[in-house]
Amino acid sequence: MENFRKVRTSEEEMPLPFPDLPPDVVEMKVKEGSKIRNLMNFAMAQMELKGRRQIVFSGCGRAVTKTITCVEIMKRKLGGLHQVTKVRYKTVLEVWESQDPPANGPAQNLTVHKNVPSICILLSRDPLDPNQTGYQPPEPRHEAGEDTRGSSSKGLKRPLPPPCEELLPKKLQVQVSDSPRGTGTTAGQQ
Repeated sequence: MENFRKVRTSEEEMPLPFPDLPPDVVEMKVKEGSKIRNLMNFAMAQMELKGRRQIVFSGCGRAVTKTITCVEIMKRKLGGLHQVTKVRYKTVLEVWESQDPPANGPAQNLTVHKNVPSICILLSRDPLDPNQTGYQPPEPRHEAGEDTRGSSSKGLKRPLPPPCEELLPKKLQVQVSDSPRGTGTTAGQQ
């Protein structure tokens, strides 16, 4: 391949893998070079200002992680969104041209068919079928007075369980002395 250079790349167009979508559903096609801020500004405007009920994020190859990041940001900002995730493969065609064409003929081209992973994620304000593969219910919302055991609303979503002493190594377990002199604590004495 060192004597060839990539001339063109094209993706196979595939229909969205979600049945019964409205015809005007917004599809956010995330590319490797897309800026998350630009994607999120547009998507949030569609959901909040235009009152859309559903939005689809899709990406393939190196854009898969960026697609997932956008979805997680959207879920955190809006809350209460149902999610269905579909993973599939998409065919990408790459056309390569010879850098050393024969003297008496046209340049040689090479076409490469690649199957790259692709992801499509549907976010919906309306409930979706919980029995379909890839469904995730909305995250439960914490009320203002609910005990979250010290976790802030910006930090952990779920409270941490209390520490269990049987999980700590014996050297780290601490015993408190009952003596009135207050000798302190001793570590590792069992």
